[in-house]
Amino acid sequence: MDDKRNLIAAILLSVAILIGWNFVSAQFFPTPAKPDVTTTVAGANGTPATTPAARGQPSALPTATAPAAPATQAIRPVEAALAEGNRIPIATPALAGSINLVGARIDDITLTKYRQTIAKDSPPVRLFAPGGTKAAYFASIGWSAQGVQVPGPTTLWTASGSKLTPTTPVTLSWANGTGQTFRIEYSIDANYLITAKQTIANTGTAPVSASSFALLDRLGKPTDPHEQDSITIHVGPTGYLDGKSVFDTDYEDLEEAPNRTVRYNSAGWLGFTDKYWLAAVVPAKGERVTAAISSPSANNYQTLFARDFAQVAPGQQIATTSRIFAGAKEVDILETYQDKLGITRLSNAIDWGWFEFFAVPIFKLLHWLFLQVGNFGVAIMALTLIIRLLMFPIANRQFSSMAQMRVVQPKMKALQERFKDDKPKMQQELMKLYKDEKINPLAGCLPILIQIPIFYALYKVLMLAIEMRHQPFILWIKDLSAPDPLHILNLFGLLPFTPPSILAIGVLAVILGVTMWLQFRLNPAPADPVQQQVFKIMPWLFMFIMAPFAAGLLLYWITNNILSIAQQQWMYQKFPALKAQATT
Repeated sequence: MDDKRNLIAAILLSVAILIGWNFVSAQFFPTPAKPDVTTTVAGANGTPATTPAARGQPSALPTATAPAAPATQAIRPVEAALAEGNRIPIATPALAGSINLVGARIDDITLTKYRQTIAKDSPPVRLFAPGGTKAAYFASIGWSAQGVQVPGPTTLWTASGSKLTPTTPVTLSWANGTGQTFRIEYSIDANYLITAKQTIANTGTAPVSASSFALLDRLGKPTDPHEQDSITIHVGPTGYLDGKSVFDTDYEDLEEAPNRTVRYNSAGWLGFTDKYWLAAVVPAKGERVTAAISSPSANNYQTLFARDFAQVAPGQQIATTSRIFAGAKEVDILETYQDKLGITRLSNAIDWGWFEFFAVPIFKLLHWLFLQVGNFGVAIMALTLIIRLLMFPIANRQFSSMAQMRVVQPKMKALQERFKDDKPKMQQELMKLYKDEKINPLAGCLPILIQIPIFYALYKVLMLAIEMRHQPFILWIKDLSAPDPLHILNLFGLLPFTPPSILAIGVLAVILGVTMWLQFRLNPAPADPVQQQVFKIMPWLFMFIMAPFAAGLLLYWITNNILSIAQQQWMYQKFPALKAQATT
């Protein structure tokens, strides 16, 4: 019994330390301020990016050579960069923006369904922004060639249309004057996928060796706005490369790697992921490409793929097709692209973690409940109730096991005292006691182990689901994806300061602590005084640890605690002997 309780206490304390360290370190060992990826997901303050497209060749790949970077430009506001003209507007139900005819870059994308804040007049989330701005982040399509001029960063393309929409594709064209013509035919669907058909036509007198590529270029290291999310949520380069999903490379890895480049021999897709947003370049299904994730200069990051060089004979042309995803990580849309267009494992852009097989069904059930009730907070409560009902028999088993162990505890203590100098004999007698009393000493631990993946999966769902972003609950909870805004330390906003995250105790955190305390009070008290103190402190420790987390996660935990208390009370009413055992 003592060993089991020591194990449980150690597990709880370890979890508390692992989770809490993130907030303690953030307060006492702060990192430099980073931009809010929810409000502006692209880029950071710094120098403008210098990209392979800007130099005409994909420098991250072995076949390319990289000329010296151009001189540093002054940082411009996004509005000033967009006002320079030479742009083709983009308009879909989900996206707005434009293509820059100088360089043929897709460098202006906003997500019209998502706002930067919960304010009604908040502007839409900006994903892509032009080079030379502090939010530089864009996609480029281009070529490398041997012996002929290819389009570069200052190339002014000619457009065949005036607007890119789901029903009106746009073709850009440019000729180098020596017999080679380059074309990019852009089309877009109603969601987040842009298709680029690249064609090089050779009307010269000699063959041309050429390779096409697609890349994403990003300035800065955006992070999620809430530091605690970085514990288990990957933000940075990602993709499906060399037959597996990549979540183990981050911005710091790129800077520390030799030549600041990580190369791959095949790619299903690759790009940059944030908590809610994704930008990715996608080659044709089954196409042979070489991929790279790199950091060609300080604070500048790229993901790109390039095809093998091919000969274009006089009078012939070669066409290749690439896709660009730029949008929100909505589960249904990612799965549709994955299943219908063959973009391998695109849904893995959402880092569900170890228990993906369990987290995805939980998310789909949660989203279905939201569609039925119309309130995400109520949907979380309903989901918690469903899970508790499914776990009811197991929880009863755990509760009964704890009560049974409490009954035989005096006998266990007597055996431990009697055989304290003979450990093997003591274990033998304890096992005999368990057998005689028909008690399984592990029965109380098994439900706890089963609930660990459930809680972890729920945590990932509530942290990652963009469907919960900016969703209100009731009263002061206007955004379930953000921490509780009412903090006790500043008298619920009456005092003009924001407490540090480790002290930002809100109303939900207090309710969490109180309900956990009540739940522990109903459990049979451990005999060991030290363990009693641990379980007395635990609710208030978790109150501090969980306070900075999303309100939706606290709502789940509070609901779960209340249901646990109700179940325990029901058990005590049904079996009065258990209550007597718990209070003795």
